[in-house]
Amino acid sequence: MSNWTPAADQKNQGTLEFEISRAQVEEGLEQAFQRNKNQVSVPGFRKGKVTKALFFSKFGEEALYQEAMDIILPAAYEAAVDEAGITPVGRPNIVPVSMNKGEAWQLKAEITTAPAIELGDYLNLEVEAADTTVSDADVDAEIKRLQEGQAELVLQEADVKAENGDTVVIDFDGSVDGDHFAGGQANDFALTLGSGQFIPGFEDQLVGHTAGEEVDVNVTFPEDYQAADLAGKDALFEVKIHELKRKELPELDDEFAKDVDEEVETLAELKEKTRQKLAEQKAEAAQAAFEDAVITKAVENASVDGDEIPEAMIEEDVHRQIDQYLGQLQQQGISRDMFFQISGQTEDDLHKQFEEGAATRVKTNLVLEAIVKAEGIDPTEEQITEEVNNLAAQYNMDPAQIRATLSDSLLKHDIAMREVIKKITDSAKAE
Repeated sequence: MSNWTPAADQKNQGTLEFEISRAQVEEGLEQAFQRNKNQVSVPGFRKGKVTKALFFSKFGEEALYQEAMDIILPAAYEAAVDEAGITPVGRPNIVPVSMNKGEAWQLKAEITTAPAIELGDYLNLEVEAADTTVSDADVDAEIKRLQEGQAELVLQEADVKAENGDTVVIDFDGSVDGDHFAGGQANDFALTLGSGQFIPGFEDQLVGHTAGEEVDVNVTFPEDYQAADLAGKDALFEVKIHELKRKELPELDDEFAKDVDEEVETLAELKEKTRQKLAEQKAEAAQAAFEDAVITKAVENASVDGDEIPEAMIEEDVHRQIDQYLGQLQQQGISRDMFFQISGQTEDDLHKQFEEGAATRVKTNLVLEAIVKAEGIDPTEEQITEEVNNLAAQYNMDPAQIRATLSDSLLKHDIAMREVIKKITDSAKAE
């Protein structure tokens, strides 16, 4: 049984008192004993052969209390939360009240709960329709992009002066007050002028120079430069220009069209195909924008009890976003430490970055969950099985592995959220 007592002086805070039955405690102790018996040495018994009764008489069942608690607490806490009808957020502070031998264990948890949501209108909403017109300028811009993609870097004569957009192959050697610093040297480095790849002022000072020249480039490192020992300092880069290459674009003709797309024969056909592709892209973007606008309006129409999102929910969202972001980088072979080294960011920087929009993300999630409840959306076992199979195919895993990794409640939550978003957007109209 459980008992929920809201805090008298704090919004969305309270204490949950609950117990773990003696039968559950015994099951936890049994599992803990099985995990540990192979590590116990008792005279007269081979390792792993000691009985539980002898283990308890020699060490006391209390020796397994912590491990037993770790085993049985998650399910007991979840059941107590369900019985109390609350929605915890963040990490609860759970402390034992009593763990007497032979009795049920009594615990209490200090919990932050999700705030109540008062729904406004969320069906049959009207939002502004996005423009899906594809203009001639849109087509020309895309053809120009394709032309840029077919451009060649052509080596220029020695008397040609560098311009923004040119690529120079250079050696450089940087120093501050005559002292050369780590990372300030390179040979045969290809730099596109105007790209902003180097610190402000560096590339500008190479414009107007030719291959074969040696140029002294004087710059000042930004105050917020990632290398703190260089931040704000004046530096001299001795630069040798070896080569100057300029981008040459192909002629916009039928041959260009065939080079870009083997399914067309003429430039006119390429432009028409490009127009159709852009129309499809704009239609998809417009639909996505329409759905986002509808959900945003439904969220704006709802209100949060107390007009404030609990800080614990903001922190939970921020850390989840960070973990997802770093996890995606990990899949690309970029470790957490490597990311911070390459980017020059700190964990605090990343935290601040994902704090932006966190309150909106949390409110959106709360509102959608409230609509799920209001609409009585309850995914079936067949939908859960279909979801498991889809995830298994997507990640090339066995369905049993998905089941072991994701709880039914989490799977039902994701399915229900998709259903409610579809329900809201399907009922909406574009003005």
